Amino acid sequence: MKIYTKRGDSGETDLAGGGRVAKDDLRVEAYGAVDELNSFVGVALADCSEDLRPGLEAAQRTLFSMGSALATHPEATSPALSEPGVVDADVEALETAIDAADADLPELRAFVLPGGTRAAAAFHVARTVCRRAERRCVALSRDQAVEAAALRYLNRLSDAFFVWARLENARAGVSDIEWTRRDG
Repeated sequence: MKIYTKRGDSGETDLAGGGRVAKDDLRVEAYGAVDELNSFVGVALADCSEDLRPGLEAAQRTLFSMGSALATHPEATSPALSEPGVVDADVEALETAIDAADADLPELRAFVLPGGTRAAAAFHVARTVCRRAERRCVALSRDQAVEAAALRYLNRLSDAFFVWARLENARAGVSDIEWTRRDG
């Protein structure tokens, strides 16, 4: 089987469960942003601490399931296509991970500039891409049904990336760089 089908050459793509939409359709924008996010999670995995790897790998699996649900036609009736992409337990697992990482960090007293170690920088990039994916999913949710758990998951995941970035810096002895207003 060839990797290319030529079916998208005219600017449309197939949805799982039937139907075609424009490649700039809100649904395609949403699952495309989730796919992009998943790739940046892969970048973060390349440099992160070993104990963070299981959480990131779980996030990748959840993001893939979320993307699959978003790529499915809203009226698809096949049971295989109607499974949820994200469940409440996924959100709760992230909250537990955030709380555990945050417990090892100094109190946050100011906005933090992205950067520090390579791992922290990768987490900051993932955080901003996650926020974009969240915005795309929110935009889609105004017009079509989007799992409420998926929206909550993206919101928590960006928080997790922020905390993990701070944790990576703290472990490496790199101080967060606090943002300060310009004088004058």
